[in-house]
Amino acid sequence: MQSVVILGAGHAGFQCAAALRQQGFTGDVSLVSEERGLPYQRPPLSKAYLLGKTCVADLAFRAEAFFSEHRITLISHAAEHIDRGAQRVTLGNGESLAYDYLVIATGSRPRALPVAGAGLAGVLPLQTLDDADRLLAALAGCTRVAVIGAGFIGLEFAASARLLGHDVTVVDIADRPMARVLSPECAVAFTNAHRALGTKLLLQTGVERLEGEDGKVAAVVTTRGERIPADLVLVGIGAIPRVELAMEAGLAVDNGIVVDAMLRTADPRVSAIGDVASFPRRDGGPRVRLESVQNATDQARAVAARIAGHAALPYEAVPWFWSDQGRLKLQIAGLRGDADECVVTGDVTAGNFSVLCISDGMLCAVESVNRPADHMLARRLLARQTRVSPDNVREPGFTLKML
Repeated sequence: MQSVVILGAGHAGFQCAAALRQQGFTGDVSLVSEERGLPYQRPPLSKAYLLGKTCVADLAFRAEAFFSEHRITLISHAAEHIDRGAQRVTLGNGESLAYDYLVIATGSRPRALPVAGAGLAGVLPLQTLDDADRLLAALAGCTRVAVIGAGFIGLEFAASARLLGHDVTVVDIADRPMARVLSPECAVAFTNAHRALGTKLLLQTGVERLEGEDGKVAAVVTTRGERIPADLVLVGIGAIPRVELAMEAGLAVDNGIVVDAMLRTADPRVSAIGDVASFPRRDGGPRVRLESVQNATDQARAVAARIAGHAALPYEAVPWFWSDQGRLKLQIAGLRGDADECVVTGDVTAGNFSVLCISDGMLCAVESVNRPADHMLARRLLARQTRVSPDNVREPGFTLKML
C-alpha cells in the first residue's frame, strides 16, 4: 500500500490530505505540522478573530472526527530531515516516516524587521493562531499601535485595531498601500479609506529603529526622524518561504522550491505546493511564488489528483486574492505585473469600482472593490485570455459583461 506524507497543515497541506481521499486514494496519509491542535484557517486571524466575531473552534477546517473517519494521521512534530534516497522524513521526536510520495507544504514565515529594537517585547508578527492570541493580549493593555508594512496583513490588522478603538499609525517605505500587488488607481481608495477611519498613514517612510523602556517597545523612530509612540508594534513586511528542508535534501530553490508545471520537483516523488512553491506561469512569464488561499488549495487538489492516479494536467489556475479592510472588500483576479495601462470603471469615491489592468492588449488582472460580480466575471475572462481595448473600457456604460 502506498503512503503519502504531507509536510505542513495549513491551507495547502490540509486540502491535499482531504483531496487525496476525495480522489479515491486508499493508501496511508500523514499530515505533519509543528503546531498542535487541529489544522485551521488563517485569513480570519487578522479580522474576525481579533474582533471577537469568531472563535478557535470556528477556525478549524474540520472537526477532529473528520481526520479519523478519513484515515488522515495528524502528527504534531516538526519535520527535521528529508532523506530522498531512503524516502523517509525524520521528525523532531526522533521518529521517521516512510513515504512513496512526499508533498512539501511548509508555507512561509514572517520576514523579520532588520533594525535595532526589533527584539523588544510588544513587537509581534501575525501569521499563526498563537501570534493572534499574543496580539489580542497585547491589544487589551495598550492604546497606541504602530504597524510596519502596508500590505494585506498590516492593513487588515490596522483596520481591526481602529475598530477596537486604538490609535493606529502605519509606516511603509512604498509610495502607496499594497504597492507590490495593487495599481496606483486602486491604492488611492484604500489610502483614503484608512485615513477616514482615523489611521495615520506614513508612506515613503522607513524605520530607523525601535525604542524601548524596561525591555518593552515604546516608540518607532522613522528614517525621517519622527518618533511615533507605540505600546504595540505589528510587523508585516512580507514573508520568506520555508525552504530549508528542501535545500538540505538537495532540491532546487529559487524564491521557493522549484517545481514544474505538474508541481513536481526534480525528484518525481516529491512535490511542493502553496506559499513555498515556485512554479512556471502559464503565460510564459517568470516563474512565480504566490501567497494566497486559492493558490494553496488549487495546487493541493492538482497534486492530490495526480498522486491518486488521475490524468496529470499542468497547473494553470487563474490566481485570485482577497482582503477585507474596514468597509472595503478587495478582490484581485490575475497578476498585474507590468501592465501597460490600468483603467477604472465604477465609482471610486463611493468605494464601488473595478480596475482593469491591460498588457499588450490583453486583460492581465482585475482589481474589484465591493464588486463581487465583477470579480467572478474577471476570473472567467482571464481564464479565456481575453483581449480588451482601454478605449472601450472608458466608454460610458461599459461593464465587464460586455467582454
